[in-house]
Amino acid sequence: MLTKKFTALGTAAAIYAVIAATPAMAQEKSMIPGTFSANVALTSEYLFRGLSQTDDGPALQGGFDHEVEVAKPVSVYAGVWGSNVDFGESGAGAGGIDGANIELDLYGGLKGNIGDSGLSWDLGFIYYAYPGADSGLNYDFWEIQGAVGYDFGVASVTASVNYSPENFGKSGEALYPKLAVDVPVPGVKGLSLSGYVAKQYIEKNTVFGTADYVEWNMGVTYNFAGLFDANITYSDTDVSPDTDGKEEAILFTISKSF
Repeated sequence: MLTKKFTALGTAAAIYAVIAATPAMAQEKSMIPGTFSANVALTSEYLFRGLSQTDDGPALQGGFDHEVEVAKPVSVYAGVWGSNVDFGESGAGAGGIDGANIELDLYGGLKGNIGDSGLSWDLGFIYYAYPGADSGLNYDFWEIQGAVGYDFGVASVTASVNYSPENFGKSGEALYPKLAVDVPVPGVKGLSLSGYVAKQYIEKNTVFGTADYVEWNMGVTYNFAGLFDANITYSDTDVSPDTDGKEEAILFTISKSF
């Protein structure tokens, strides 16, 4: 367990440093095969599967990725992504709090297309880490994920499922099936609509703090001349409002990819 506590300001500085360095790293290490990319975002609240990870507060997020084509059209990828978090939990950590104020996700996998059919697939894993959190709370966990997508031209649809053998806080097995759709708006360059519906199944509901629940959202994104993306999303769940879940939320996000 890391003893140093990360503040939101420290998180922001770390994410900015990583992203600012990524283009230079890619340039300096041009002998490395594949492509490097980075992203940064500022959002009014960090929701993970419909539940707030920042206690209703804003979040600064970002990460970088590396992708290599190993056998056309199959690529292997790996990346890291981070965000500030605030669960508002009590625990045995210093100061009587859980000690978690940053989330770091490590992920990788294989993805590809099936000829020119419009079908795509993705198979990978994600490890969610919370540096500084009290180890007795067992926040860290990992998942495997699989997805299949189809691009109809006027819209693209993706069906995915995530599985964890031991979910956040040792709440047992978890399953998260999801169906998402993305629709570019005809005649308006840079404008797109998106939405999804999903369900979170958790083995030990009492430990996790909620019963199994359905989540859905709808959003609109506009790309400003390639400079940045602005997004507004409406998110909702069927979680009872007297739990830690949110009945509904509207999120505002500004993001940039490099």
